[in-house]
Amino acid sequence: MMSYWVLFIGIAVVSWLVQMNLQNKFKKYSKIPTGNGMTGRDVALKMLHDNGIYDVQVTHTPGRLTDHYNPTNKTVNLSEGVYESNSIMAAAVAAHECGHAVHARMYAPLKMRSALVPVVNFASSIMTWVLLGGILLVNSFPQLLLAGIILFAMTTLFSFITLPVEINASKRALVWLSSSGITNSYNHAQAEDALRSAAYTYVVAALGSLATLVYYIMIFMG
Repeated sequence: MMSYWVLFIGIAVVSWLVQMNLQNKFKKYSKIPTGNGMTGRDVALKMLHDNGIYDVQVTHTPGRLTDHYNPTNKTVNLSEGVYESNSIMAAAVAAHECGHAVHARMYAPLKMRSALVPVVNFASSIMTWVLLGGILLVNSFPQLLLAGIILFAMTTLFSFITLPVEINASKRALVWLSSSGITNSYNHAQAEDALRSAAYTYVVAALGSLATLVYYIMIFMG
């Protein structure tokens, strides 16, 4: 049990460091312009149109680092610091989110993740209470904890399916940014560094979710 807590605390510390690194990269690269004056919105529209996609809307969403692609209503949602910014960070993030839209129908992991969204949303809404009740009643009603573990396992699975989806979107974004001339030999490495830092957050989140799942399984097994 002690070794587990060392691992769990280690993952928590790494997660915090990764988040701080991403925040620092966001601040740093948000101050470096791409050179062509294109905003995040402009970059997103160009990437979509270059790939023959005209039925996906580019809009803005409140918050910071809240950028995402919604396959349900076909929207690329860019945060306030990306939508109107002409920085290398804005270009990288916008292209990354459009990377999801470009192969939304053909990329199997993305289709799988989209199919799991309603299941994960339902699991997340009741999971905390089921797990709490299961831990309190583990000796008299262990089936409740088992149900909570199954619900949590769905969210863990979702985290791991997200990994190849995000990595794939970043790869497509970087190839397009270079081929379209949005980035050049001077700033392409910065765009790549920004997206790599963002990818690390998904890796740590998946590992943290797996560690927590193991913890609940250990409680269930006594």
